[in-house]
This record gives sequence, structure tokens and C-alpha cells, in this order.
Amino acid sequence: MKIAIISDIHDNLVNLKKCLDWCGSSGTEEIVCCGDVTNSDTLNYLSKNFANTIHLVKGNMELYDQSEIEYLKNIKYYGKTGRFNIDNLTIGACHEPYLFDRLLEMGKYDFIFYGHTHRPWEEEKDGVKMVNPGTLSAMFQQATFALLDSESKKIQLLLLENI
Repeated sequence: MKIAIISDIHDNLVNLKKCLDWCGSSGTEEIVCCGDVTNSDTLNYLSKNFANTIHLVKGNMELYDQSEIEYLKNIKYYGKTGRFNIDNLTIGACHEPYLFDRLLEMGKYDFIFYGHTHRPWEEEKDGVKMVNPGTLSAMFQQATFALLDSESKKIQLLLLENI
């Protein structure tokens, strides 16, 4: 299964559209969004333009009200930290890296995805692969997102301008 990991959209609908179009044409089955969607228009756009499940954690720049998410049936909202399973993988998600310890207290993971820094990064901590997909907004860095192949457990970083 192909899983896209996105973060730090910051209302850049042009880049979000390009990413979601690629996800649709590449057979991406689920999305993990590590926060900073920002406003409700962007949240609605994300939900309406990706029909499958979107796992969402809260970023530090969100302007939408949490109650707005209830009506978006394909979004699973976890608050500041999320723990969920996709295709036999245990995945954790948060926006800010300082929340790693809170996630690690919740159990074992195959991956923890996070955002906030806008910098793509991959490291291993306590036997868990920690991955930041970078920023979809292209704020401070080039626009990037990541793709996880759940069968091979391989992560690929994608530059939005190259897709």
C-alpha cells in the first residue's frame, strides 16, 4: 500500500492540489498529515480532493475549529498526537518533535511522522524510524512530501517540482 505523508501546508492550495493530483494518479491509498493545514478552506479542500482516509494531527498554526472536522468523514483526527495502524504497521504522528516522548510512552511503532521544522529528515530513535516529510507549502524549504510503501517499509522523499 502507498501512503503519502504531508505536513505544513500553510494554506498553499496550489501545492496541495498538485500533491493530491499526484496521489490520485499514483494509487496512494491513505494520507498522514502532520499538521499545519491552517484554515478550514484548506482542510475542506484536502478532504474533498482525496476520497480515502486521511490521518490528521493538530499543528501549532491551525485556524480551523476542531468541530469542523466532525463533518469530514474521511478525516481521522487525533489531536496533538496520534497512534494508528495502516496495513499492519503501527504509526505515530505529531506535529512538533517535542511530542516524541509522549508518543513513545504509548507503545511501540514502526514509524513516527512529524512536521513543524519544514525540513525533511529521517532518523532512528529507540528502534523507531522518525520521518519528517518537509513542507508542502515551500515555506523556508522546497516543497516536499514523503511516500511510504507499507510492504517494503521504504520511505521516499519527493520534491513537488519533480512530480
